Amino acid sequence: MSSAASIRRRTRPHHAALLALAVLTPAAWAQHSVYYVCPGNVFTNTISQREADQRGCKAREAQQPNTVVSTPVKPRPVATPSAGSGQRVEVTEQRARDSDARRILELELQKEEAALEALRREYAGGEPERRGDEVRNPQKYTERVAEMKAAITRKEADIAALKRELAKLGPAS
Repeated sequence: MSSAASIRRRTRPHHAALLALAVLTPAAWAQHSVYYVCPGNVFTNTISQREADQRGCKAREAQQPNTVVSTPVKPRPVATPSAGSGQRVEVTEQRARDSDARRILELELQKEEAALEALRREYAGGEPERRGDEVRNPQKYTERVAEMKAAITRKEADIAALKRELAKLGPAS
């Protein structure tokens, strides 16, 4: 006997089982189309009608879920053109924007430089004053000094970034 014939004989029972399952599946679903709502807001479909009556459950008919088709949302038209939309911006409007951006960056730079100066004063060259709880716990003091040093490094990086942004805008008008 060839191996192909052997394979066909072995797969035929599987086909029959799948066909039987496909035919019986709707019947199985029909048995579970009823569910019960029991006291205490318990929902079940695994008990018999007699058990449901004993427990005081009410039978309900299961329904197929509904599908709601929605319409796609249309994008709103943009009322004002932006610089990224491919349209040119008036020269005076662009100068005003650049001026506003420069003013905001300069104010932010002043604020960050003042904060950096305050951090450096408190850091005191790596030896800030000890607080009351740090006298008995030198580890706390060491951790605070390390945090202060990291904060100073972050502030310096922020200031450098602000200066780079200001340089991109060019000289002040």
